[in-house]
Amino acid sequence: MKKFIVEEAQSGKHVVKASCEVFSRLDPTKLFKALKHKDIRIDGKKISSDVTVYAGQNVEIWLPDEAFSSGNTNKVPQTPKVPDYKVVAQTDDLLIVNKRQGIAVHGGKGMTGDCLIDIIRKDTRNPEMDLCHRIDMNTGGLVMLAKSKTALEDAIALFKDNLLIKRYRCLVLGKPNEGEPCICEDETVMKEVSAFLEKTTSGSVFIHDEERQGDLPITSRYRVVRTFDKIGPDGIDVSELEVELVTGRTHQIRAQFAHMGYPIIGDGNYGRNKQNLFFKSNDGGKVKFQQLFATTLLLRKIPKNNKHHELSGRKFSIIPNYDVAIKGLNN
Repeated sequence: MKKFIVEEAQSGKHVVKASCEVFSRLDPTKLFKALKHKDIRIDGKKISSDVTVYAGQNVEIWLPDEAFSSGNTNKVPQTPKVPDYKVVAQTDDLLIVNKRQGIAVHGGKGMTGDCLIDIIRKDTRNPEMDLCHRIDMNTGGLVMLAKSKTALEDAIALFKDNLLIKRYRCLVLGKPNEGEPCICEDETVMKEVSAFLEKTTSGSVFIHDEERQGDLPITSRYRVVRTFDKIGPDGIDVSELEVELVTGRTHQIRAQFAHMGYPIIGDGNYGRNKQNLFFKSNDGGKVKFQQLFATTLLLRKIPKNNKHHELSGRKFSIIPNYDVAIKGLNN
């Protein structure tokens, strides 16, 4: 058995990674087996999963001494982990990041592991850091955070007063042409489509063409960026769309475009799994996430009494990191 006290260099990392940094010849596979048998303890408590450790904690690894000196020094390099987020821009009051798919922005029922807001609070050592808005766990892209309570209040005012426009990119089956032409804030020409959204007590979302009691009106704008002809199941086209939210309801883009007949590739809730399984990810496996990314934040003219006035007219954009094996997609 060997033990160590977690230092700042290992703080915030998973126990297996931290242990391998301290004992360089340890084979990670042996550590995972040790976890399975509850042969690793943190502060005297047995653990069975690869939890996060923090500075000052005492880690005990109950393995034979030879396990710490006979590790495989010719390990096959592991695929680098995709970072949880990358900083896109920041001011004294705001932080804009590009989050990866598969990480929740905040904690919730049934969620395991760290969420984005907790990670960023720890990384910035700012407990006041807070989300200005939310995007789905399996949607990647831009998220805005406020560095203080007053900054948060003024950021929320931007959304409330319709001074911040959000746009997304996605891959859908088919090539939509519905809607009325419109000209957006930055003179982008799109088509506008409207419907009604029903959200049940269980959280399920349904779209209706005609209003029913309790429905919420929804409006989206979109343009077809490009089309990949006849590459989908049964020879269907695949289109990349840019979508602007006029209203911002739960699962609006995913549910509305699926209702129109253009489901997002990889969406297991509103799409069809049989169609999703037709596509492969870039590594040859199945497509893990819906191919939807929050790609643009466009700010209108902001009043001078708002802390974020300096961002008037600014536009922040990222390139979507699609994970579907389509020739020419990520060029």
